[in-house]
Amino acid sequence: MQTIQEISVRSLHVNLREPFIISLGRLDYADNVAVIIKTSGGIIGYGECSPFRTIHGETSETCISIGNLLKDLLIGKDALQIEENVKLMDKAIYANSSIKSAFDMALYDIAAKDAGLPLYEFLGGKNDKVMCTDYTVSIDSVEKMTSDALSIKNCGFPVIKVKLGGEADDDIRRMKSIRTAVGNEIPIRIDANQGWTKESAIRILNEIAPLDIQHCEEPVSRHLFMQLPEIRKQSPIKIMADESCCSPIDAERLIDLGACDMFNIKLGKSGGIFHALKILRLAEKHGIEVQLGGFLESRLGFTATAHVALSSSSVKYYDFDTPLMFSMDPVEGGMRYGEGARIILSEEMGLGAEFN
Repeated sequence: MQTIQEISVRSLHVNLREPFIISLGRLDYADNVAVIIKTSGGIIGYGECSPFRTIHGETSETCISIGNLLKDLLIGKDALQIEENVKLMDKAIYANSSIKSAFDMALYDIAAKDAGLPLYEFLGGKNDKVMCTDYTVSIDSVEKMTSDALSIKNCGFPVIKVKLGGEADDDIRRMKSIRTAVGNEIPIRIDANQGWTKESAIRILNEIAPLDIQHCEEPVSRHLFMQLPEIRKQSPIKIMADESCCSPIDAERLIDLGACDMFNIKLGKSGGIFHALKILRLAEKHGIEVQLGGFLESRLGFTATAHVALSSSSVKYYDFDTPLMFSMDPVEGGMRYGEGARIILSEEMGLGAEFN
């Protein structure tokens, strides 16, 4: 038993090297929240979330407020009883998946350390995958996006991800210009972040299909998920559900509808590792390929995501680039970026990462 004795919920503010712009808005800094849990056995667990107000409906301020509520609930509980603790948080307050994910992450860190295992092994995985991250081009002018895409290729990233979600003609020009500049060898994936109408999505996806696009994330508003089956039917590019796939219930609904080809799972959307694993089991059962990504978490949050990636054969795509956008690194240990943007995990117990 590892009784929870102390929980700290702290703000973690880090400026970005340059603005990160998507259809949902502009971001100049990561306004994250760190959760640190200490147990009776002297184990310390670390967690992190990156609230995104237009997706989670949460901010760092609301996360800290709800975090203090969750802290009061969990003090005195056994940190190793993860399922019970997750159910307790879910019963205490609806939604708030971002801050819950930070608590969940810290609990898994403790449990894996108590077992003397790296987190991926605690989850039943093996460190036997080659994981390479993409790097993202923010929405901007055609010229700026084309230049950024070429720089990403020249830096050795194996995949380029492009943020879209603007007017149809503009997005088509952006993609044609980028593909011309980077050539045909490097894969490109796109993310509309809910920015298109159904009609625009179908038109754009058909017009850029000759550009050899891996997949398209969340073409229309998350509330219009009933439109996804028709978009999928008419699109020559595979459709990946992101904002419309937060919980295991969402995933089941999308499967029943035949709404998408792929899932994008983020710990901050699912409420943490416990619920993310349930989505992964559904993906495995139904033959759905998965991308793991995140918001603006530091390397600590993405280290947890990388461990989860090693626990399932369904995870094929890795969107782990945002820590590279930070102006400073607040983390010691954890995943590293190797040659060719490869993600490297150590054999340390638990996450193998902590805040410095």
